[in-house]
Amino acid sequence: MAQRGQREWYRPDTDQQAVLQFYNSLLDEKVPFIPAAGAGSRQISWYACGPTVYDSAHMGHARNYVTFDVIRRVLEDYFGYNVMYVMNVTDVDDKIILRARRNHLLQQYRQQQQDPQQVAQQVEAAIQAAVIKQARKQQGMTAQVSAATDSRQRTELESALKNEEHKAKQLQQVQADFKALLAGSSPGIQQMLAVGSDQLAEQLDAQHGSEVTDLSIFRAHAAKYEQEFFEDMDALGVRRPDVLTRVVEFLPEIIDYVQRIVDNGIAYESNGSVYFDTIKFRDLGHVYGKCKPSSVGNATLAAESEANFETSEKRSQQDFALWKAAKPGEPAWDSPWGKGRPGWHIECSAMASKIIGAKMDIHSGGEDLKFPHHDNELAQAEAYFHHDGCRQWVNYFLHSGHLEIEGLKMSKSLKNFITIREALQQFSARQLRLMFIMNPWNKTVSYGETMRAEMRAREQAIKNFFQNVDVALREACGKEAQTSAKWEADELSLSAAILECQTKVHESLLDNINTAGALDALAGLIKATNLYLAKKQETAAAAANGTTSGLLPAGPQPLLLRKAAAYVTRILSVFGIVQGPGDVLGLGGEGGSSTDAAAASYLDAFATFRDEVRSLCKSKASHGELLGVCDRVRDDTLPQLGVRLEDRPDGTAVWKLDDPAVLAAERAEKLAAAAEAARKKLTNALDKKAKELEKLQKLAALPSEQEALADKYSQFDAETGEPTHDKEGQPLDDKAKAKAKKDLEKARKVREPLTRKLAEDPAALEILAAEIAELFKQLEAMQQ
Repeated sequence: MAQRGQREWYRPDTDQQAVLQFYNSLLDEKVPFIPAAGAGSRQISWYACGPTVYDSAHMGHARNYVTFDVIRRVLEDYFGYNVMYVMNVTDVDDKIILRARRNHLLQQYRQQQQDPQQVAQQVEAAIQAAVIKQARKQQGMTAQVSAATDSRQRTELESALKNEEHKAKQLQQVQADFKALLAGSSPGIQQMLAVGSDQLAEQLDAQHGSEVTDLSIFRAHAAKYEQEFFEDMDALGVRRPDVLTRVVEFLPEIIDYVQRIVDNGIAYESNGSVYFDTIKFRDLGHVYGKCKPSSVGNATLAAESEANFETSEKRSQQDFALWKAAKPGEPAWDSPWGKGRPGWHIECSAMASKIIGAKMDIHSGGEDLKFPHHDNELAQAEAYFHHDGCRQWVNYFLHSGHLEIEGLKMSKSLKNFITIREALQQFSARQLRLMFIMNPWNKTVSYGETMRAEMRAREQAIKNFFQNVDVALREACGKEAQTSAKWEADELSLSAAILECQTKVHESLLDNINTAGALDALAGLIKATNLYLAKKQETAAAAANGTTSGLLPAGPQPLLLRKAAAYVTRILSVFGIVQGPGDVLGLGGEGGSSTDAAAASYLDAFATFRDEVRSLCKSKASHGELLGVCDRVRDDTLPQLGVRLEDRPDGTAVWKLDDPAVLAAERAEKLAAAAEAARKKLTNALDKKAKELEKLQKLAALPSEQEALADKYSQFDAETGEPTHDKEGQPLDDKAKAKAKKDLEKARKVREPLTRKLAEDPAALEILAAEIAELFKQLEAMQQ
């Protein structure tokens, strides 16, 4: 028995809390996430492989960068971690050198070449050379697939072979298109280059690439596409990195990094190049190929995206370049080994080590970077920090799944890509982000019509939810003190749905940042809220006479609705669907010029509407004219201001805010549908009248009734027109007269439509022809 004054408290259940799990490519399984600074730390270091800026970014890049932007936002805005997010820009690379050089040579060719016949011969030869080269590459890879003994390596090679087959088909199509062009009437130089410029550029590069010595050509090319990349990322709502590193700005650090690996005995110089010694690396107890061990030893996969991988300068075919000796037509810098430039992989190891150090929490990139790039990065860093005992430079390696189109990875090399800018002409940034959130971040996404339709449906459901809640909250505004606030079964049910949603979202995000599961949980809450709204509004309407307490009958409870909407908003902001705390700097808006400007547009619209109504009233306009002004405000004016005005069955209207571009698109769609309906109506009317005129004209062309019966009868009654004599001239008896009368009625019945039409108006055929001509005129005007 407790004594007087004794305090009592029972500790809550202390079972171990669930922890965040990540799918770690270093194990290919989910593992608990523990920061390198300790389980209780909120500090995370993250290095993301950035773009190689040699061309426009496409939707495959969007898949990667939006995906990791979402994960970063979840870590920062939901779990409360402080993330140091470092990203590189690869501005010195084989791809950039080739593309910049080829573009430069092709531009020179365009300016200098004047002979269409010579261009035709050169382009045709270049295409043929490319076809032969690709066929040899495809044959070689086919042989490798047949020789592969490891099942995972065979799968990887089969996927690579599928890509090479796709490239071969594309080249064959280019060849066919060029032959068809030449078969036409004297194609111009620009027409021919539009078909075969890529293949010609490759030939020009082989012949004259070593003559390109102006280094500004390469830098300008990289700078152009870096600027374009970040503009695309801003358009997609991707947060900028905290630290940005470029190869050209880290050359001294990269050279020092290579030198230390050489000093540690894990790299060697050969003819001015420096290669990583994979055998020595293993001999020292390190593991090579941590991300994708099945690919180690395959020269085809190792050489992906790296020129001159197979060279006699290396001690082992698995070795790779840390520093490449200078070649004509390439940018180069001084180093202890002579002029040259960094290898592809060394930049990330050197720059990330400089900023983050000997241990990082997260490293991310696309699935295709696992091998060789990320495996070589890890080897380089462990070699650099070898004497510090480094065996694990990265704790968690995250790889985003591919974006596929027609079963193939979307990529520039396959020429099956859609640029981000092209995609943003069809979809909003919010829709594209939703598409990626709807799928596991580490799985393949198919960019198909089914996915795009589901993306639009999800967005529309979310928009409808917020619009419905907004309407309910506005209608409740100012009536709170006079309205019953008591919770009944419906409120308890919705409150339970909110709690269930919060639990499911949290569990989903703990489980490898499962945004698809979290989004499904939000969809469940949205459905529950919509049902609650519909039921409460129906109940409130039925109890419109008040309650026994003297308060207004309870409609939807605004506090509860606000709670549901606020939670959905919070999670959407975490995903970047709407702006979150990290997207806005400062104290936020408190009125001022931007607010005044927004208000002015609404006030201008109202003033214009009022002027039109007053003018019509003064002129004693009809009700129809007044309603027309009201409809124009609803259909034309307000949508431009982002306002959707919906008429209700009871004669009232409700407004909802929406994206002006969306409203404009909906309006255009409605107008197009109305125009199509009008066109169809006009076409039907035209067809009907044309058929009628054709029928009447055929009747008018028929012989007269007496002429039609002349093969049976020779004389007819002058008044009734009935036959009186047979064809031999003999008078008809009563029986024959009855039959002749029926023959006459039958003939008259055939001609009756024309007879009746002419009886109404002798000029009926001319009038009908004029009406048809007018309908034709209207239809032509509509189609212009």
